[in-house]
This record gives sequence, structure tokens and C-alpha cells, in this order.
Amino acid sequence: MEALILYYDDTYPSVKEQKAFEKNIFNKTHRTDSEIALLEGLTVVYKSSIDLYFYVIGSSYENELMLMAVLNCLFDSLSQMLRKNVEKRALLENMEGLFLAVDEIVDGGVILESDPQQVVHRVALRGEDVPLTEQTVSQVYLFSLHPPSGFEFFWNFPNNPLGP
Repeated sequence: MEALILYYDDTYPSVKEQKAFEKNIFNKTHRTDSEIALLEGLTVVYKSSIDLYFYVIGSSYENELMLMAVLNCLFDSLSQMLRKNVEKRALLENMEGLFLAVDEIVDGGVILESDPQQVVHRVALRGEDVPLTEQTVSQVYLFSLHPPSGFEFFWNFPNNPLGP
């Protein structure tokens, strides 16, 4: 099961090609202890933790140290956000944090940040400052249970049989 896979170019334009590439990477890397591989002309850096595998892939011309910096930033950010419990169940329960962390680290294939402390800080700020229209149902529900002082809710149900 894939949690998050992002392609920033059209090296593998079809889903079928992407799945074959992903399967090939996993088969070549999941039993080794190294952290880097060259596969199909691409540089692959990877790390595993319990039941998860993390990969960052770049062209053969990419600097392996920069790719590893992105991978370590993502892993260390998730480790801090998940309180060092980087495993599938914890990650699935906190997918929003994964998405936000990736958004802070990379944008369109361009590396924006490699410091996990900064990523965790920005993710925490974004989590607190999300407009109600962009929050998940659980976030809105928690907000409704504990609204800030001076905040009032006004509900309008169309065709309310009980009147206004």
C-alpha cells in the first residue's frame, strides 16, 4: 500500500509504467541495508522504518547528498510529529501531517527546506491557522467544542421545520 507518491515529471507517464517502476524499486531495495541505488538511470535514496519505506528519487545528475537531505528531513520531521513512532498505523492516522510536511519540504520537485525543525514548526503553524472551510470534519468538530472566547456559532438550516 502506498501512502503518498508524487511524480514531478513525465518520465513514467502512465499509471501502468509508474506501478511497474515502483514495484521494481521496492524489489531491488527492500532487502538491502544500503541507502542509495542507481536504477533505470535514476538515483534512488531510501530508508525503512518498521513497516514503512521512504524513497526520494532524482535523475542520475542529481546530487545524492541533496536527495538524502530531503529524505532525512522528511523522516526526521515525521519522527518528531509522530513522537518517534514512525510506523504505518501512526502515519495513516496522521496523513494530514505527512501531506503538510511534504508541502513544506518540496514544491513541484524544487527543494524548499531541509531542516526538520523548521518543517515541524511550519506544519504546527499551518495546522493551527487553517480556515474553517479548509479543515477536516474532525477539526471543525473539535473547534465547535472549544471555540475561542467571544466566538459565536450561527447555524442556518434551509427549510427548517422548526422555524428560524
